[in-house]
Amino acid sequence: MSSQKTEPTGQSPVSYLASVAPPRRAAEGHALLDLFGRVTGWTARMWGPAIIGFGRYDYTYASGHSGSWFATGFSPRKAALTIYIMPGYQDYSPILARLGPHRLGKSCLYITRLDAVDQDALSDLIRAGLADLAKLWPVQPD
Repeated sequence: MSSQKTEPTGQSPVSYLASVAPPRRAAEGHALLDLFGRVTGWTARMWGPAIIGFGRYDYTYASGHSGSWFATGFSPRKAALTIYIMPGYQDYSPILARLGPHRLGKSCLYITRLDAVDQDALSDLIRAGLADLAKLWPVQPD
């Protein structure tokens, strides 16, 4: 049985953001840290070396595989800000239409410039993702 590779660490999200380059991406990371904190009301926690997560949920699949994962979060990667909305994007097209320039993955939203997106729409997207996740698994502060 394989173990989960990305787990919570003891590293401070603020100290991690101090190491992020380029400086613009670090500043965007601090802005997202504040936004996610305000929207969720939860304290940030590092998951692995580069993901800042908020909240947690425990899951067990029909296969018997189980684990814990952060409920929402982000990573200020060099190419783009990666926003994690679990359990993946449902039909959030009305919110995404308001958001501004972005690309989608299965459970990821990629934003090249934080100042190019609507912060209220991003907040609404975080809330919607958490509400959908809570329909599947109990979500709790971490």
